[in-house]
Amino acid sequence: MSERASEPSAPRENAIVPHPVAPFPEPGPPPRDLPDLLGRLAARDPDAVVVIDRGPAGPVPVTRGELWRRTRALAAELDGRGIGAGDCVAVWLPNWSDALVWQFAVAGLGGHVIGINTRYNVDEVRHVLARARPALVVLAHDFHGLDLLGRLKAAVGDGPAPPVAVVAGPGREAPDPATSDVGGGAWVPTGIDGPVPASDPDAPAVAFTTSGSTGMPKLAAHSGTGVLRHAVADAATIGITERDRVLCALPLSGVFGYNTAMAALAAGAVCVLAPVFDADEVLADMARLGVTHVVGGDDLVLRLREAWRDQDLSAWRWWGVADFQGRSRELAAWAAAEFGTSTSGVYGSSELFALVAHWPLDEPEPDRWAGGGRVVDPAIAVRVVDPVTEEVLGAGREGELQFRGPNVVDRYLGADVPDALTRDGWFHSGDLGVLVDDGAFAYFCRMGDALRLHGFLVDPAEIEVRLAAHPDVHTAKVVGVPSASGATVAIGFVVAEQGRTPTGLREWCAEGLAKFKVPESVRVVEAMPTTSGTNGTKIRAATLREWASQLLDEPA
Repeated sequence: MSERASEPSAPRENAIVPHPVAPFPEPGPPPRDLPDLLGRLAARDPDAVVVIDRGPAGPVPVTRGELWRRTRALAAELDGRGIGAGDCVAVWLPNWSDALVWQFAVAGLGGHVIGINTRYNVDEVRHVLARARPALVVLAHDFHGLDLLGRLKAAVGDGPAPPVAVVAGPGREAPDPATSDVGGGAWVPTGIDGPVPASDPDAPAVAFTTSGSTGMPKLAAHSGTGVLRHAVADAATIGITERDRVLCALPLSGVFGYNTAMAALAAGAVCVLAPVFDADEVLADMARLGVTHVVGGDDLVLRLREAWRDQDLSAWRWWGVADFQGRSRELAAWAAAEFGTSTSGVYGSSELFALVAHWPLDEPEPDRWAGGGRVVDPAIAVRVVDPVTEEVLGAGREGELQFRGPNVVDRYLGADVPDALTRDGWFHSGDLGVLVDDGAFAYFCRMGDALRLHGFLVDPAEIEVRLAAHPDVHTAKVVGVPSASGATVAIGFVVAEQGRTPTGLREWCAEGLAKFKVPESVRVVEAMPTTSGTNGTKIRAATLREWASQLLDEPA
């Protein structure tokens, strides 16, 4: 990528067709708020399946009418328990239809939800409770052998104890709520049908935890209007229709899982929920249910490919990919060859929504498989700025990606983050990229991960792709550390394919990369240090930098 930094390219002509701008796919005005979206779907066809849960005995279809009835019942019960405008409800559930019911019901009362990842530890849960100050915690009962209740008790400690609503999940019996009381009372929702009040669509409806790469995560809140507008734009630009079935394997508590499900609902499609990612079960669901769309990192699809045993995935039309393991290009080629799947790189974050941009299908491969794309809503503006001089840069010049529009975070729960916006009102993404033309951009990496090698700015992914292309390499990651002279050098780490022993990896890089991009050293490790977040499994670059610093003086 350094060539782009040193030799700016002109905007490409006629390379990218703008995403179509489509209204809500029903006649008349768009939905007023989130409950109105679900209510209108139910009114049009109450017997149509909208969600497929995974129960103890297999798939459990949920109709639009049933999901709407459950939403109304829960809203009436919450209203009777005093949950209303401005209240936060912490939803600690896996990918069950209950999680969607809680989102719609709470939004209908003017409140907002903050999703908690079922993988969160005690400190992370304590942080969310302190920042969000939820009026209620919704807790999954006896899920996957996880002691969520124990974590909640430890997180509450001697502090104020929230009331707990206990949810059993699809196809399971309601538990005794008394066993889940952490000091504020506990109950099992059993609401009766009632109307859902009209909410303020401009009020916060949902908040997402950020990656927390620089400390504990922030809680980025978005309005119901923002959620709706973005869902409609995603559905239109991706091309999701009522006939489609969308895999929702990423946690709904995270922005990528959430926005994927909302796009499916906005199109009237079916959400195929996976509360636990088991590759064999997901492949069986994809084949049996005819999944058409998948959003997920290359880590997710890598696990699917490794488990694939000729299951019929011919219905799979589109994969929106985020590159976490450096395997996107290889996996996109596999999916295209085996199933005719079209792959598009995507872009998003907790503060900006997921699927803010993706590449249109007329963009040629392999460029279409990279991160970035064309923004899905013409109201979303993107620019590239020199992070040092703050100069706004033209097409082809690398800098920080900055955004403005209805997708940008409205506020942070429990904290002010004054540095999130520039002085002229643009959001700092902290990401390095380049503008291709108006509204289309290529994402390279986090600015802190970019490498300055021999005066050139290099995206480590360029080296990682070359290493991962070696037949004996399973996974590759490259980090930069200062040498004795103070100059940054690249250090590569690879995990070998099972039963293989990679050798000559620096020579392999030299055959396909410019000399200054060849890593100083490449080490084979048994496993990468990883962290499992709400959007996928990511390699911990900070840990690799520690390893690289220790190994720098050893012979390659």
